[in-house]
Amino acid sequence: MRNMLATLLLSQGTPMLLAGDEFARTQGGNNNAYCQDNDISWVNWDIPEAGQAQIQFVKTLIALRRKYPILRRNRFLSGEINERIGIKEITWINASGAEMQQEQWTDDMMLCFGMLLDGRAQATGIRQRGSDATILIILNSYHDVVTFTLPGSETNAAWMLMVDTNQGKSDFYGQAFATGDTYDVTGRSLLVFSLAAETDAVKDEVKAKIQK
Repeated sequence: MRNMLATLLLSQGTPMLLAGDEFARTQGGNNNAYCQDNDISWVNWDIPEAGQAQIQFVKTLIALRRKYPILRRNRFLSGEINERIGIKEITWINASGAEMQQEQWTDDMMLCFGMLLDGRAQATGIRQRGSDATILIILNSYHDVVTFTLPGSETNAAWMLMVDTNQGKSDFYGQAFATGDTYDVTGRSLLVFSLAAETDAVKDEVKAKIQK
């Protein structure tokens, strides 16, 4: 459920949730419940502990989406280098930290890869570099752990872990990793990293983003 929620709320465009999705409400498989005036369509607001944890996770995703404009661009993303500014908006990364090659897209075993959104990319119609954060989203559909190498950058920066769908927030949130470090991505999980200068001030800021 967390993987699906994260995929939705971290995608470009307008995310749409059905009331109760944020705490794992179910209609028992009925996707046409408008005429069901019973438990199928009712929303039970007596939310158990697991549902409350799910609500907090959804709040985390919404906070990230609001904080980082690069997650809600109003322009189509391009995988081509913008020659004017020398930046590629989106780059697909394999587990070795290198850019995905064409043949890897047809490799049935390529089940873990990353989407790198470069915050320096052109954000508007004006041909100039942007100043958004750079975000790395890793998706692992493999059933087991994949060791993922975090890609490098042109600056002395660190990757700050923001989301790991297979862990509770207190277990990982705000950990910093140098470019080139590896991270053991657990099976069937989604991760979000933000590139930031590796300073105590930035670490404190990152931790405060979701606590608000």
